[in-house]
Amino acid sequence: MSGPGSRTRVGNYELGKTLGEGSFAKVKYARNVQTGDSVAIKILNKDQVLRHKMVEQIQREISTMKLIKHPNVVNLYEVMASKTKIYMVIEFVDGGELFDKIVNNGRLREDDARRYFQQLVNAVDYCHSRGVYHRDLKPENLLLDSFGVLKVSDFGLSAFAPQIRDGLLHTACGTPNYVAPEVLSAKGYDGAKADIWSCGVILFVLMAGYLPFDDSNLMTLYKKISKADFMCPSWFSSGAKKLITRILEPNPLKRITIPEILQNEWFLKGYKPPEFEQEEEVSLDDVDAVFNDSEEHLVKERKEKPESMNAFALISSSQGFNLGNLFEKQMGLVKRETRFSSQRPPNEIMSRIEEAAKPLGFNVRKHKYKMKLQGDKTGRKGHLSVATEVFEVAPSLHMVELRKTGGDTLEFHKFYKSFSSGLKDIVWKSEGSTEENK
Repeated sequence: MSGPGSRTRVGNYELGKTLGEGSFAKVKYARNVQTGDSVAIKILNKDQVLRHKMVEQIQREISTMKLIKHPNVVNLYEVMASKTKIYMVIEFVDGGELFDKIVNNGRLREDDARRYFQQLVNAVDYCHSRGVYHRDLKPENLLLDSFGVLKVSDFGLSAFAPQIRDGLLHTACGTPNYVAPEVLSAKGYDGAKADIWSCGVILFVLMAGYLPFDDSNLMTLYKKISKADFMCPSWFSSGAKKLITRILEPNPLKRITIPEILQNEWFLKGYKPPEFEQEEEVSLDDVDAVFNDSEEHLVKERKEKPESMNAFALISSSQGFNLGNLFEKQMGLVKRETRFSSQRPPNEIMSRIEEAAKPLGFNVRKHKYKMKLQGDKTGRKGHLSVATEVFEVAPSLHMVELRKTGGDTLEFHKFYKSFSSGLKDIVWKSEGSTEENK
């Protein structure tokens, strides 16, 4: 969280650290100053929305999202805007990504995998019944709350700007590993059938601990997906194998549908239909206001100098105090973000990061105390991109945070290894901390 001099307020919310970043949106943690409730705020850049002629679509998607209230879908509470940004206030889900469970502990037991899959299918079924398709279902979009309940994020907000012609979608979006063959072939596709395919890949990953289709060569990967060329491991029960084979059917017309999945014997084991009340009244006034630029929804942002961190935020994110880190060290685990401290002035830190990144083939964009590094080689999952930000911890101590915002997590780690060796002399090591600790 930012320190007293530089907190950013948006409406009733005080913005904290960045939780995630996408191609044209970023998500920040925030607290409602009146109620103390935690939320996440998705921040979209208005210019980009206008530039890509996405206003009507975003307005429609956001209105639909507000109407979707389901225990397995991340909730959208309200929408605000400033002159340059659109703020979507969404449910804050604090149990991490479902995928991290697999990274940490390996594949799930079949019963556990089935329980998450049932919740995923419930969420997808509900949204489809409201005419909303996800189109980019992948592990990063599957979050768990503190009770271990699955929450699908970004429903309906993933495919801003799909070109809808003849009732079919025409954008190949998403991580190729999870994407249906008909989406890759760019022939236009049915959003519902494509979502079902992705659910099948997710179920496979939960139970196998690895992807059904994987290849470092994109063309080979596309071929495998288009022929559904995969093998179920020996430990899958025959019921699971049968269901996965019916979901990962390359011909969308022959692929199993959700009503059929809901009658499948393997799926039904221990199945609980979702219980929730439909709320009577949902107001869409805020959505209209945002897009009509009405005064009441134009909020002002306030902020100066590098954001400073208070002791609590620092402790929870610092190497020594973060219990998560202890476990990760033992697991040799791959994370999507990392941080280090430095006693050098922020401008020097910024220029040193730039110097270290350039020889590794990165293009650098700077803005105040933030920097975007974009890899110019296409990696396994598109360009590796990294966001960095410098925070002030004390007058002469800064913390630098690096987050992977695109590309492959393992590649990020390879990059960080060579990158950090170029920064050795500006990294501050406290007494007793060893290089191994980084």
